[in-house]
Amino acid sequence: MRKGMLEYSIMLLLRAKPCYSSDIIDELESANLIVVEGTLYPLLNRLKKEGMVDYEWQESSAGPPRKYYSLTEAGLDALARLDENWNNLSSTVAQIKEKNTSL
Repeated sequence: MRKGMLEYSIMLLLRAKPCYSSDIIDELESANLIVVEGTLYPLLNRLKKEGMVDYEWQESSAGPPRKYYSLTEAGLDALARLDENWNNLSSTVAQIKEKNTSL
């Protein structure tokens, strides 16, 4: 479940703007999703192979050029489906929780 949430969260971040890998890690950590580079890079590479993300090298004032990831059109389409699935799942869980919560 965490793996799917991580992919969804990364795609949400990339929908807002292109991100450098350490920025992705920082954003996820600030949301209490602890991620290490050893987890992030394979996921980004898989999303790249699937055509969901792309990257662009950008010059950096603090060293060598950096790879900035962004969503492709296919990634935006996939994210729209994930959004719909998330909303349906969230609604279902909320209904079950509401019906089965002891007061």
